[in-house]
Amino acid sequence: MTADLAASTLAFEELRAGDLGVRLARDDDEVDASQALRYRVFYDEMGAVPDAAAARSGRDRDAYDAVADHLLVLDHSQGDGAKAVVGTYRLIRRPAAAAVGHFYSAAEYDIAPILAFPGELLELGRSCVDPAHRSRNVMQLLWSGIAAYVHLHSIDLMFGCASLPGTDPDALAVALTYLYHHHLAPAEIRPRALADRYVAMDRLDPSSIDPRRALASLPPLVKGYLRLGGFVGDGAVIDQPFNTTDVAVVVKTDLVTEKYVKHYDRGSRSA
Repeated sequence: MTADLAASTLAFEELRAGDLGVRLARDDDEVDASQALRYRVFYDEMGAVPDAAAARSGRDRDAYDAVADHLLVLDHSQGDGAKAVVGTYRLIRRPAAAAVGHFYSAAEYDIAPILAFPGELLELGRSCVDPAHRSRNVMQLLWSGIAAYVHLHSIDLMFGCASLPGTDPDALAVALTYLYHHHLAPAEIRPRALADRYVAMDRLDPSSIDPRRALASLPPLVKGYLRLGGFVGDGAVIDQPFNTTDVAVVVKTDLVTEKYVKHYDRGSRSA
């Protein structure tokens, strides 16, 4: 764990809701538990294809894990520390991306407009929750943890790759067309899929789509981004190893920060 990462974890207090809590990973064992959870969800459950190293270790790992912050949801009824990890989100800021050489999303998207944005950036990724803990409470805790992190580090723009299940864009045509016509990012912050990976999202006549039904069909994570005023980039990307179709998501954090401050101001006044 790097010095910067360690300093970040010390500044982030755990937020609790009964037996559940959310905070950043504090040691390598907790990071390892998040990687094991990612493997169970992405590979065992969702059908991603592991490479030899991942199959041997039963862990989803890459070069970003050593420099990222790992947001964890903990179920303290299961124990403490690594034994309690039931949800995770990987958070990467500019210094962490620089240590690797680029942001993770740059492998799928031209993110030059995002890199040019005059403010602090946060890349979100590798989000998953244990099947037995997929509840509204856990998702709210994850978002509360992200809001606290955004507030702590004065983040101005969040982005990342969000996944739709499956690798057939025609089977996802309703969702992709809806996202393109209703939530396309403004040009100044719009990522575009790399030319050799670009899959058109505008696949159907938009007048043939019921927007409410299309929105309801989206994965909860994508809907969460949209509720915060999020946008999508231009073009989807097929991720064959992970058995997903990815879209780039961009969120200005004004609304995230405002909700966080109002919520905890209310709590302070009540106390």
